[in-house]
Amino acid sequence: MATFLYKLGRLSFRRRHFVALIWVALLTLAGVGAASAPAAGNSSFSIPGTEAQKAFDLLEQRFPGTSADGATARVVFKAPSGEKMTDPGNKATVQETVKELSDGSEVVRVTDPYRAKAVSKDGTIAYAQVSYKVSGMELDDAAKDALKDSAQDARETGLTVEIGGDALQAVPHTGSSEIIGIAVAAVVLVITFGSLVAAGLPLLTALIGVGIGVSAITGLASALDLGSTTSTLAMMIGLAVGIDYALFIVSRYRAELAEGREREEAAGRAAGTAGSAVVFAGLTVVIALVGLSVVNIPMLTKMGIAAAGTVAIAVLIALTMVPALLGYAGRKVKPMGEKGKLLGRAKKQDQPAKPNLGTRWASFVVRRPVAVLLLGVIGLGAAAVPATSLELGLPDDGSQPTSTTQRRAYDLLSEGFGPGFNGPLMVVVDAKDSDDPKAVFAETGDAIKGLKDVVTVTPAQPNKAGDTATITVIPGSKPSSVTTENLVHGIRDAGSGIKADTDANVLVTGSTAMNIDVSEKLNDALVPYLVLVVGLAFLLLIVVFRSILVPLKAALGFLLSVMAALGAVVAVFQWGWLSGLMGVEQTGPVMSMMPIFMVGVVFGLAMDYEVFLVTRMREAYVHGEKPAQAVVTGFRHGARVVTAAAVIMMAVFAGFIGSSESMVKMIGFGLAIAVFFDAFVVRMAIVPAVLALLGRKAWWLPRWLDRALPNVDVEGEGLRTASGDDGDRELARV
Repeated sequence: MATFLYKLGRLSFRRRHFVALIWVALLTLAGVGAASAPAAGNSSFSIPGTEAQKAFDLLEQRFPGTSADGATARVVFKAPSGEKMTDPGNKATVQETVKELSDGSEVVRVTDPYRAKAVSKDGTIAYAQVSYKVSGMELDDAAKDALKDSAQDARETGLTVEIGGDALQAVPHTGSSEIIGIAVAAVVLVITFGSLVAAGLPLLTALIGVGIGVSAITGLASALDLGSTTSTLAMMIGLAVGIDYALFIVSRYRAELAEGREREEAAGRAAGTAGSAVVFAGLTVVIALVGLSVVNIPMLTKMGIAAAGTVAIAVLIALTMVPALLGYAGRKVKPMGEKGKLLGRAKKQDQPAKPNLGTRWASFVVRRPVAVLLLGVIGLGAAAVPATSLELGLPDDGSQPTSTTQRRAYDLLSEGFGPGFNGPLMVVVDAKDSDDPKAVFAETGDAIKGLKDVVTVTPAQPNKAGDTATITVIPGSKPSSVTTENLVHGIRDAGSGIKADTDANVLVTGSTAMNIDVSEKLNDALVPYLVLVVGLAFLLLIVVFRSILVPLKAALGFLLSVMAALGAVVAVFQWGWLSGLMGVEQTGPVMSMMPIFMVGVVFGLAMDYEVFLVTRMREAYVHGEKPAQAVVTGFRHGARVVTAAAVIMMAVFAGFIGSSESMVKMIGFGLAIAVFFDAFVVRMAIVPAVLALLGRKAWWLPRWLDRALPNVDVEGEGLRTASGDDGDRELARV
């Protein structure tokens, strides 16, 4: 591995014009493809294998043309104080609004509140439901403008009018904080390298990699049904790892220059040593992201694969384009220890070298490993405590900020019709195999009326064939409550009894039931996913470190950091701690996919720092240093760069907290805090403490396994042998 990457690095340095031309051509090709590709709508949200999805599919077959999965809008009207919605003037306004809404080309139907009995008991609130042929993200701007204009016309008569539902769903934006994150990364790079040129290389290569990845996703979005969140996630992770991977290559290059090597040789050795760590760190991230496909949720699978592709591009750019740009930079990238004019002069040669902060910290940890280990574990355990109160769900209009019309419509419907009205359940009765479908429909309605927390059960609405019917059930509790979840399970239990008696299938669907099914599917998949991803990465790390205990310690440390990060997410987004600082206007359940998503992404990122830091320790150990001294040596050469990489990654992720999309905001915060816990508590404190306690046992590997494993040579020992370095010369370190 090291020898191959060494040759690749030298080739890229020497043929820099050709390498740069290839990457610029790829960026141009991807950009042209993105610009010429048809605009993509919202990614279709299907959950194979769930009862809610089966019911949706059945509705498409038995009720053709109803657009069961199309967008809906609820136009909610409230009469002025002292008036009723049944007053002639208000009634005329509502009916005129219904007529205007019905003229839209994408509108399937609009219900008249007075015919549908959609007026509250006190007569102050009414609503009209608009159903569309396409989803909210596919709805064209003209249809959305017509909806808003109709509501505004009604407002001008004195009525309060708000619009709920997903018809006004907008493409999320990240805001200016994303740019701030990149700016922070630039500052950290300048401080780390002391040179604008050296600092600019990681930023430039990361932006090129992300540009290629996001442009490719945009170009393929329509053909592959990719949603807007997919490109946002790819940008988030691609920027973070792209900067970090380039940072490690450039740092190692400067260290090789400090050893007195020629620039082409230094570029080759940087690619052969630090590049090997980049390859394996990237592999762990790719494994974690691609592994999301085991959950069998198409949207999550596409997000993971797209982000994994961007990570793969970041690895390739770090191994080829970074050495090429180093060739262009020439003497503007100085050896380690020699700073440019930007941050002052380097120390004089006759001055004794002072131990850096990493050396002093590692020496302290080696002297006090038990105290550091206990403090780190207890601290992360305390941060993880809120995770015991984790409530999962998917966002609805009730989680929107109170400034939005969707949230105000939600509140008006709760006021007029009860909280459960915002999450109606659709029961689909398939009586095709029963002898008396009408009797089955009536029996199903009666069974549902007998359940707890049921406010309203509408009469069955059969299809033309008379073999399938829909029944709408209004719960007494809000959509995200445990009571509503219990009601869904109660209806399904009652349906099992009806099937046994009549051979009719009773299915529960609707957005509320779909959210419940998604949460359960994700919970069921979490353990298998964890076993698969951690297991594969564990095997990979055994090959890298040639040890059993080091990968085991890495996996256990990851569990600590991810639990602490989940605890922080619960504290902010569910409990409301520091919610104002984070821009969280409405607290509520944590999104169902957050735990499994954090497990996947955080594990991959955690292994980045494990590989980069611990390979420096193993490199020192295999070259003859004692275990404790190897820990200090690893920190002396790697802690500064790992710290810079972690701060950069945190800054990039934190930049997405400004997103208008609650899912992106939560992911950005969760990943930023997870990197903090993992880099600064687990990798910088717990890892050296454990290695100090284990001593030589940390690097133990059974002989039979040692013979069976391939020698990937992450430490670059093959390069020492090939170049004829003597044993007294220290291998260049980052």
